Amino acid sequence: MEMAVDDFNAQNSKCSELVLNFAYSHGPAASLATYLANKKQVHAILGPLTHQEAALFSDFDDEAYKGIPIISLSPAATYSTMLLAEPPSLIQMSGDVNSQMQCFAALIGHFKWRKVIALYEISNSFSNMHFKLITHLSDSLKVVDSSVEHHLAFPPLYSLSNSKSFIQEELVKLRSKNVKVFVVVQCSLHFGLVLFEMATEIGMMEKDYVWIISDNMASLLDSVEPSVLLNMQGVIGFKANINEKTESFGEFNVKFRRKYRSEYTKEVLISYALKAYDATWATAKAMQKLSKSNSSELVKSILWSEFEGLSGKVSFKNGMLYQNPTFKIINVIGKSYREVSFWSPEFGFSEDLVEYNGVKLKIGNGLGGALGSILWPGGEKTVPKGWTIGGLEKPLKIGVPARGVFNQFVTIKFNQERNETLIGGFSVQVFEAVVRQLPYYLPYVLVPFYGTYDEMVEGVSNKTLDAGVGDTEIMPDRYEVAEFSQPYIDSGLVMVVTERPRLKKAHFIVIKAFKLKLWILLAVMSLSTGAVIWLNEYVNDNQDFSGTFPQLIGSMLWFSVTVLSFSQRESIKSNLSRLVLTTWLCVVVVVTACFTAVLSSIMTVPRLEPSVLNVDYLIRTNAAVGCNNKSFIIKYLVNMQFKPENIKEMSSINDYPKAFEKGEISAAFFVVPHAKVFLAKYCKGYTKSGPVYKLGGFGFVFPKGSPLAVDISKAVLKVSQSGEVNQLEEQMLISSNCSSSSVEEPDPGLGPELFSGPLVISGVICGLVLLISITRLVRKHWLYLSSIIANNAKIVFRWASVVLTRCYTRIVRPRSVKDCNTVIDERPNIQQNEITGVL
Repeated sequence: MEMAVDDFNAQNSKCSELVLNFAYSHGPAASLATYLANKKQVHAILGPLTHQEAALFSDFDDEAYKGIPIISLSPAATYSTMLLAEPPSLIQMSGDVNSQMQCFAALIGHFKWRKVIALYEISNSFSNMHFKLITHLSDSLKVVDSSVEHHLAFPPLYSLSNSKSFIQEELVKLRSKNVKVFVVVQCSLHFGLVLFEMATEIGMMEKDYVWIISDNMASLLDSVEPSVLLNMQGVIGFKANINEKTESFGEFNVKFRRKYRSEYTKEVLISYALKAYDATWATAKAMQKLSKSNSSELVKSILWSEFEGLSGKVSFKNGMLYQNPTFKIINVIGKSYREVSFWSPEFGFSEDLVEYNGVKLKIGNGLGGALGSILWPGGEKTVPKGWTIGGLEKPLKIGVPARGVFNQFVTIKFNQERNETLIGGFSVQVFEAVVRQLPYYLPYVLVPFYGTYDEMVEGVSNKTLDAGVGDTEIMPDRYEVAEFSQPYIDSGLVMVVTERPRLKKAHFIVIKAFKLKLWILLAVMSLSTGAVIWLNEYVNDNQDFSGTFPQLIGSMLWFSVTVLSFSQRESIKSNLSRLVLTTWLCVVVVVTACFTAVLSSIMTVPRLEPSVLNVDYLIRTNAAVGCNNKSFIIKYLVNMQFKPENIKEMSSINDYPKAFEKGEISAAFFVVPHAKVFLAKYCKGYTKSGPVYKLGGFGFVFPKGSPLAVDISKAVLKVSQSGEVNQLEEQMLISSNCSSSSVEEPDPGLGPELFSGPLVISGVICGLVLLISITRLVRKHWLYLSSIIANNAKIVFRWASVVLTRCYTRIVRPRSVKDCNTVIDERPNIQQNEITGVL
């Protein structure tokens, strides 16, 4: 401030001199401001007044100094939009809370930490401002899908008789929590050093822990003894970035350090020095513009100031310094720290910056970008997951449904000899396989839960249980109170009914013996065989295969039909024809035998079909249906217009067959995995019917926001893709003493695949005989065919010569259409009717 006054007076020697009056005290800053305004008759006050102290000063009734501009140099961050009544004369030179909370959120979002614990020191009696600070942090974390799990406010350090003991006790309480990401939102340097000293003593600076500090502490680390930083190994934080390559900064830095070190032994805090210099310079320039002292006009003049200061471009907005913040991301290592990246709200993280309006930035966004390598607490180089769940002394308590209708999914047995409860089943086996895929050890214990599935989900939601494992359906209402993993098995709502004999449609039952492809293939082969035999006999001058052309076509088709029943009247003389016919007759014998067998099977073996084909029939006939006891399916059935009194609840899988036999229910509704087990156990007499209504599937339950749910979901995908879930499901169904799924009724019709061998042999022989017959036919009529070809060739040649001559005449020596026609008429050797005939 003294340097700013000296520089200003030196540049404006002809004007009135600017005078600084200093007041020092360890008491409240508001009383010092009152003293300066009353005794020294100052026109403006500069100092480390907080927002609350400035508000207290402005509430005094003395008109002599009411409205005097107060330029606050407090290091504590402030809000760009103040949450309390704003003193009209207060001008803030501190950083904006918005940008600092966004930087916290960007760091937390970059490493994908879902929960954090916020710590802060109450700097004065106006503690409600600190609660607003936590609210602001929570709002920023929502953008990156994170939240504040717990926050703790520490009283000012000077108000504690034994500060180290108090801080240690509070940290011990926090150590028992699962969240291991600690955000020191705001504190004094002295408090921060004591905090990390106690954290080191109780082992909270070891592996798995994360500590993040803000600008108000990180900017002061240059002033502490290097040995003190040994208690902060692995801490990350951010501090305001200063453009140190400008000429004005270089001159100021050398001059300030020389003067400062001549009076003080501590390290220079250059960032605060720059703001003090710029604040003093802005006040001096504003006072210079006014001809007389007027507090309100002076405030307006300061707020309208805009110039290039040492800390960057100086301008004011909403009563505070307005600058595009850029922070250096630092990592404490050894007895110092290193810069690992830069961050700004507009451009996000970057290791290398580019010039932008005099400030180094990188194009990107506030939540993205690159971070350099970081050494974490405990000397770890891998990013901590930010949380721990359970431990050898306190394992994770996982509830499993003990009263499920289908105990194939969760089996609970008590071993009296060992005096222990044995828990198994398909769902438990899948969970154990999933846990084996986690990259870390997860201690847990399975606890039988004797309530409903909804009550178990509620127990997980209110933290009575740490998680839930079982055949728990993922439902929208359950998802509102708890978080589910990726489904480990698909599900849906399906109807199971009894089977009944299928009514036969006797009109076209004969056609069902063969598939359509085989019928078409047999027809084609029959016609082809008849055509080849007829052609071969015709070539060999068999009189039974002679006549006019229509007669020949008719006799060929009739021969193809009669040969199937060996009733043809024509005599076969050629050995090749006999070979084709013999092969085809063998095929006919085989096909006829199979046709007879299949048709007999269709007519004698009973076919089964569902006794109820759709849900509408059940609703229309007011039929009773069954489902699991206290299941969510009851709500579904009521919504489907089933009457509540027609819905029968079953407490065991064995109750369903009894209810069907007694006629108590006409259908049962299951989720698909349960239906598979039921049909596997009772595979005869029951079948699925109607459409499958898609559901969310079976998943594992976790509390809302649990980071374990993300890791479990990834592990579920790995286990599912490896096929292990399908293997476990198959083992479960096989253990039900029946087939793994309901047997689908096969199509009774035979296809061409069964007769491919004989048909191929017959087709090859038929093709060879066809080629031989065509060759003989050509040789027999070769003279006649050659004469026709020769005559037609002469006519085509003559016509082509005329056309080419005519085209040449048009291209080389154009003539009228009439002349071109004359050219043709002048050639007596070519008859016009011959040309027309060729065309």
